[in-house]
Amino acid sequence: MELRLVLGGPQGAGLETSMTVLARALARLGYGVLADREYFSNIKGRHSYVHMTVSWERIPRSLDYPVHALLAMDAETVLTHFEDIADDAVLLYDAGAEGVTLTQIPSMEDCLKRRLRERLRELGVGEAVGDVVRYLRGRGVRAAGIDYREVLAGVAREHGLLPSQASRYLSAILVAGFVAAYGISEEAVEEAFRERFRGREELVKHNMAVVRAAAPKIREAVGVRELPEPRLGLEEVVVASGNDAVAMGKLVAGLSYQAYYPITPAADESLLLERYEDSAVDGEWVGAVVLQTEDEISAISSVIGAALTGARAATATSGPGFSLMVEALSWAGHNEVPVVITYYQRGGPSTGLPTRGSQSDLMFAVHAGHGEFPRIVISSGDHEEALEDAVWAFNLAERYQLPVIHLLDKFLANSLKTFPIPDTGALSIDRGEVVEGGEGYKRFDLSHTISPRAFIGGGAVMWYTGDEHDEAGHICEDPVNRVRMYDKRMAKLGLIEEGVPTNRKLTYYGDPSPDVLLVGWGSVKGPALDVVEELMAGGFSAAYLHLRMLHPLPAEAVRQYVSEAGVVVAVEHSYEVQVADLIALRAGVRIVNRVAKYTGRPIYRGELLRAVLRFVKGYTGKEVLTYGA
Repeated sequence: MELRLVLGGPQGAGLETSMTVLARALARLGYGVLADREYFSNIKGRHSYVHMTVSWERIPRSLDYPVHALLAMDAETVLTHFEDIADDAVLLYDAGAEGVTLTQIPSMEDCLKRRLRERLRELGVGEAVGDVVRYLRGRGVRAAGIDYREVLAGVAREHGLLPSQASRYLSAILVAGFVAAYGISEEAVEEAFRERFRGREELVKHNMAVVRAAAPKIREAVGVRELPEPRLGLEEVVVASGNDAVAMGKLVAGLSYQAYYPITPAADESLLLERYEDSAVDGEWVGAVVLQTEDEISAISSVIGAALTGARAATATSGPGFSLMVEALSWAGHNEVPVVITYYQRGGPSTGLPTRGSQSDLMFAVHAGHGEFPRIVISSGDHEEALEDAVWAFNLAERYQLPVIHLLDKFLANSLKTFPIPDTGALSIDRGEVVEGGEGYKRFDLSHTISPRAFIGGGAVMWYTGDEHDEAGHICEDPVNRVRMYDKRMAKLGLIEEGVPTNRKLTYYGDPSPDVLLVGWGSVKGPALDVVEELMAGGFSAAYLHLRMLHPLPAEAVRQYVSEAGVVVAVEHSYEVQVADLIALRAGVRIVNRVAKYTGRPIYRGELLRAVLRFVKGYTGKEVLTYGA
């Protein structure tokens, strides 16, 4: 039902453009696409690759190996990914790089060189690209060795470009590889280039010149295997990253102000919002003020200030940035300020793997801060949920007057996906209870669990302080007042547990009393659902419990689902599989079987299925997944 491919090359060489163009062209033709972008934490030069799945049956939910095509921009891609491809795969590579060996690739890390050298020695294969290509051909791989320099030189002569100018279009050869090998319409590709480079027709013309020059050579070498006709039946789709989906959701929610300090993988969300700052629909402004501050402390502090004036305000960050925000987070919880923190997790600790994914910040998000105060932590499992949850986060923040942490991860943030255009009319806006204030107004009135909220600047008189306060907001350390105020704040958790429907806090997929139950959250959703589907096709009774509100956890529902299942397996991108510990802490249920992945790469469908089958066959404990370049 799908075609899997990897496009690889040096960071900064146009790989993201190739991904976007192919995704848009395929979407235009009616195919479903999911593409993950993996890259090193440098600006230019290190190895980067796109792992893409194309389906003619449905919108893909997960990625897997082996791939059916490896489209390589350089020698490093061939040597890094040669074992990721199927025996009958298509390989596109630069014939001019056949003599390049591991030793001659300065951008490749020494530890990877050692590992690849050892593996090549085991296989009896030399260290040059040509040696690896011959080995792959022996396995049945259809390899097309094209002289990239020759292709680009021909385009340069035809269009009066300098060689250095033509080299900018190297990534278009990868697009040509896909067009040639799978019979993709050049018209759809050209339109996708036009969307990518709006108003820059020269770039469209030169990219398409490279595609048209390279495609016949590739087609002659590997032949054409046309993709089946798509059967998704979707007339219109969105092609967007997870960052884009969140940004769109925030605009739908009525975001007024976002502050941020650039950090991977959160920054792209704010960059998209900046592009639409001045947007208007039917003459009415629908954008948001977006401010890049000097650091994350300033970002969340200014967001708190904006929220106090009545603005729907948010910040977006990652682990190191969130660490800096924790004191202000406590202040917001103490003063019942409705702020939204969009938290994109990446590999830690410290700087860790700054451009790779993780879910290891779960416990940090749930417990961050000094003292106790209510907060809500929600998470999204795919692009559609990310858009919806961006709206939900603001509704929760203002209804209950507290900070809401929206947890996502790098995998979702940087993956490109096609999905149906959401019905934004079905996404309601709930701003909570707002009052005018007036004489005798008490911002923290003890007769209300949810305080009467008036806006700064609206005429009401109010005080805010980091110290404990009385109903008016004045500092007060009286022990009786302290207990009343503390209880008032913490009582919100009970209101959330009662007021938010269980089917909004979690989603259950599969058999009601399964032999095997997977439990997870965030981007685990895609591979987990696909594994459940494969298990059921194999005769197993299976289900997946997808958690969307992680704090306060819907403990009773979780306890019930877990108790009615046979083998229960928690899945997470972390060493400890913290969701199992959170369930033990809040629901009193111990999940022993755990699947962990902390390489910084996504969980792939095949490796998760193999791990789950071990548990089905009686294994107990933790399985660690490691696949991925």
